[in-house]
Amino acid sequence: MQDNLTIDRIYKAHPKIKEELLSLYLQCNNMLPKNVRLRFAYVFRSPEEQHALFLKRPKVTNADSWQSIHNYGLAFDIVILYDKDGNGTFETASWDNNEHWKMVVSFFKSKGYEWGGDWKKFKDAPHFQKDFGFDWKTLKQRVDREITLIDNGITYPKI
Repeated sequence: MQDNLTIDRIYKAHPKIKEELLSLYLQCNNMLPKNVRLRFAYVFRSPEEQHALFLKRPKVTNADSWQSIHNYGLAFDIVILYDKDGNGTFETASWDNNEHWKMVVSFFKSKGYEWGGDWKKFKDAPHFQKDFGFDWKTLKQRVDREITLIDNGITYPKI
């Protein structure tokens, strides 16, 4: 069973990964047990949303506006939802490193996505990205220099 909120969020991903990400999400989600659902908590994040997260305490990110791969539609954060009562409402969210979490991590890593849980300085276990070898500074330069694509009213760097 798919999560429509996640589908809506995937449609804001960079055009270079949007269709792939949708397909991979559906595949991965269908591998989970019936009472478990994968949700993407974030995909594209505006610079304003990123700045608000940067200011949040306790600290949840080192990245300010334009310093996150989310700002370019090339990243997503996950959460696992559970239907504890068996009534079809997936109301229990979990970020626990359990068997379902590990399965999702393994799946997306096997498809070429970098996992924030592997980072040395600031581990970010819900985070995945496909940056095509570009760091945030290069992606920002591409946006600033009009090497862009516009889709869904969002400006993305051309990859």
